[in-house]
Amino acid sequence: MNEPFGNTLGLKPSELKHLRHTFRRRVGAHDIVSPELARHLTEFSFETNRQVGVLLDRKGDVEWVVVGNAHQLELPDIGRARAGQTRLRGLRLVHTHLKSEPLTNDDLTDLALLRLDLVAAVGVAPDGLPGVLHWAHLLPENPQGQLWRTETLPSVHGEQPDVEDTLVALEDELAQSARARKIDGRERAVLVAVGRPGARAEAEASLAELRELARTAGVEVVDTALQLRRESDPRFLIGQGKLKDLNLTAMQKAAEVLVFDQELTPAQARGVAQETSLKVLDRTQLILDIFAQRAQSADGKLQVELAQLKYRLPRLVQADDSLSRLAGGIGGRGPGETKLEIDRRRVRERIAHLERRIDALSADRAVRRRARTRKDLPVISIVGYTNAGKSTLLNTLTQSEVLAEDKLFATLDPTSRRLRFPREHEVIITDTVGFIRDLPKDLVNAFRATLEELADASLLLHVVDASDVAQGAQRTAVERILESLDLGSTPRLLVWNKADRLSPEAIEALEREHGGVAVSAARRTGIERLLEKAETTLFAEDGRPLFAAEGA
Repeated sequence: MNEPFGNTLGLKPSELKHLRHTFRRRVGAHDIVSPELARHLTEFSFETNRQVGVLLDRKGDVEWVVVGNAHQLELPDIGRARAGQTRLRGLRLVHTHLKSEPLTNDDLTDLALLRLDLVAAVGVAPDGLPGVLHWAHLLPENPQGQLWRTETLPSVHGEQPDVEDTLVALEDELAQSARARKIDGRERAVLVAVGRPGARAEAEASLAELRELARTAGVEVVDTALQLRRESDPRFLIGQGKLKDLNLTAMQKAAEVLVFDQELTPAQARGVAQETSLKVLDRTQLILDIFAQRAQSADGKLQVELAQLKYRLPRLVQADDSLSRLAGGIGGRGPGETKLEIDRRRVRERIAHLERRIDALSADRAVRRRARTRKDLPVISIVGYTNAGKSTLLNTLTQSEVLAEDKLFATLDPTSRRLRFPREHEVIITDTVGFIRDLPKDLVNAFRATLEELADASLLLHVVDASDVAQGAQRTAVERILESLDLGSTPRLLVWNKADRLSPEAIEALEREHGGVAVSAARRTGIERLLEKAETTLFAEDGRPLFAAEGA
């Protein structure tokens, strides 16, 4: 026998019987609610001072009867938290409001997240009869960003809109939007950042950088969200209300991914994923994904895989107390390793294997560096923030054709070329992977075989995008990473790239305040000054190298 769901404690037998009879009711497929069902529900609410509602299927049959308190209903589990993007749930919620108030935020949130056909609230008049009818249905993606349309009818006895025709038309529009997105093929994401009160500008700059990272990864950004709070939420990083808003936005804009600017703890990532039923990534994962896409050489692929495994290992978590591995011996024999423990062991074994291979690569690089040292060729390494124009500068200096794109981390694998100075001195110039703020520690460790090239540099060319409004913070981030690699004492020369985008006065101010040389690698201007300054930094007037490579 069908039973009502929810707050039924304290109801009289006659009231429970009244609720069970609700299952016998039926509403026409074209109507929101029939006057008979509306009166049946309002009479119960009038007597008990509780909201009551029904979930009706497309045929108009009652699937669920739900009882709440005076203010809200708690709906039963009717399936996944999110339905398909092109179809609605096939259920509509009709319930009572004791004070004839409009649909609440909870009502509309249920409509959106559960993708209900519609939500309707029947007002309870002072005499217990049905009064005003508020109702709402979802909208397809639109330029105004509206999630739903709400309407009000003065009475359930008047003419109601044709529900069946409305739902058919709505699902057709949803299907058309989905087909258009399928042609594009890219994942759609909402970007999320959390900043401190009083540091909005810094948080907005970081969010802008996250957008560039997403673009490089091939993700379509459909919206961004920034929350300023003194302390991050230990469970969701952001506040629960903000998370609910994000879920609604993602639903309306058909986003499949939430990308957080901060690194999430394993518990936070699981909490957000469970609350939203969306794929959840943080900044570190996004950077790792870009590196995985961009790595071309065998060295690079090994280093990226190592970083990914080290990131994933602490996130292999599940509750499995009943099958935990016991200590062995009498009284300690158990069922053996769980699948979780096997997965962890395999990951650790793979990490150890990759580290051995990378150590071998490091030894090979050391041999090549010693060969260069014996030839007394100084080494210049180009370093800098990602997308500052390092590869373009290498191409300009050496007439090479190294891949250079207007994307973050366009090139990962180090590239070395010979460079001849105007006074016939010859050096090796190397382009390295770009740096970025808060570069993941596991990534720095994994790329140590690549970054070891910097240790042998006689001179570092620190390339800075002079036109970027955040160039000061970017310069500081690069210096911090160089210090962490024990390269603080290596001579360096600031190269203000993309100088053609600034006025001569602004460029002069940068050189006067911080030193260095202004160039435009793309337009090949300022290159002669750069070569002259680099040569005088490396070589004395008589041609002797001023800075010998390490190990010479």
